[in-house]
Amino acid sequence: MSDPAVKSFVGRVRDILHDLSPSERRLAEFALDFPGDLAGYSASELASLANVSNATVTRFIRRLGYSNYEAARKQVRSEKKAGSPLLLAATETEAERSLATHLQQSQNNLASTYRRIPDSLLLEIAQAILGARKVWVLGFRSSHALANYFRWQLLQIVPEAHLIPGPGETMGEHLAGIHADDVVVIFALRRRVRNMDQLIRQIAQLNPNVLHITDQLSAQKSASRWTLRCDVQSPGVLDNHVAVIGLCHLILSQIMDQAGPVGRRHLGMVEAFHDSFLEL
Repeated sequence: MSDPAVKSFVGRVRDILHDLSPSERRLAEFALDFPGDLAGYSASELASLANVSNATVTRFIRRLGYSNYEAARKQVRSEKKAGSPLLLAATETEAERSLATHLQQSQNNLASTYRRIPDSLLLEIAQAILGARKVWVLGFRSSHALANYFRWQLLQIVPEAHLIPGPGETMGEHLAGIHADDVVVIFALRRRVRNMDQLIRQIAQLNPNVLHITDQLSAQKSASRWTLRCDVQSPGVLDNHVAVIGLCHLILSQIMDQAGPVGRRHLGMVEAFHDSFLEL
């Protein structure tokens, strides 16, 4: 069995399924069907819903590696707050799936995110990116797609923009190539990989110009020079990344404005090659 200290609640339950008694297994299957609801039930309520005794709940929780039922609830609440889709799934209602509700949440996220960002900060970031030897853009999981979008747009203005890591690659080779006069843009939206904070600290030691784009629930302290937090709340199970794309657009537009004639000439060359090869 894996170390329970680093296992999710659902992972712990799945690890012991094959060793459970019939009543404990019934409780485990109930917990797996509605894991997010555990945070709202008392031990007695859970026992009643799963049709088991309170003693069964106590044995089950201890077999999972928790000291008591409250410790298990605390982990479930923490995982829900971190944005686990599985734990959020049971809380979604019909009203929360409506188009109007999603539209309102998108507008709220965008407005809250934009209000936190002064124009002077966008200008400072844009000028640093334009003055960099190279721009490295990285992200994992869903953040990788956001990093890819940012790099693809940036490449129309800045020729030395690189997305890392690539398929099948590890970070060591890329870290060795990062210089102090580069800029590193890190997308680390929830749910982040476990060693992300360590990676940010390591990159910040190599390069002072680190832009950390994250969510509003991330830790307040970061080793990066700039940290921009996006609201990603959603009425449904999946995080809403409208504000992240909006932030990307703000930064990239500022970079294009600051690039001036040089940026427009580069974009003109890109378009000329599109025409030459009949790409579009």
